[in-house]
Amino acid sequence: MNKFMKMAIDEALKGIKKGEGGPFGTVIVKNGEVVARAHNRVLLKNDATCHGEMEAIRKASRKLKSFDLSGCELYTTGEPCPMCLGAILWSNIEKVYYGCNILDTEGIGFRDKKFYEIDEDRKKNFIQELDRKECLKLYEEYESIIDKKNY
Repeated sequence: MNKFMKMAIDEALKGIKKGEGGPFGTVIVKNGEVVARAHNRVLLKNDATCHGEMEAIRKASRKLKSFDLSGCELYTTGEPCPMCLGAILWSNIEKVYYGCNILDTEGIGFRDKKFYEIDEDRKKNFIQELDRKECLKLYEEYESIIDKKNY
């Protein structure tokens, strides 16, 4: 067994035993060293964004004092949901290893699969553009003030 996946499993078990959330543990590694480990804390925090991956990314960013986690790898017990995958991509994590897949997760009562199946008709009824011109002014203000190379 991979030692980092073993750590992710142990982290998930810790969260389960504390009643903090589902069986999802995550470890972030850089240059062979653990940067952060975390588990699902959705129930503890009453916050739907506190998945193991999200919690680990937050910890790693604090530890490395950067939102850019280039050079890092992520080990997680369950295939990342779209929210977590988005955060992984935004943080520039370079490789993801997961244990159980979406169907495995569905088998224990989670609904991750649903989020991969949003069709175009549902998107039209769920998400739509509004007040674009006014929001573009905000973007223009941002561009005039911020040094974009830091992003």
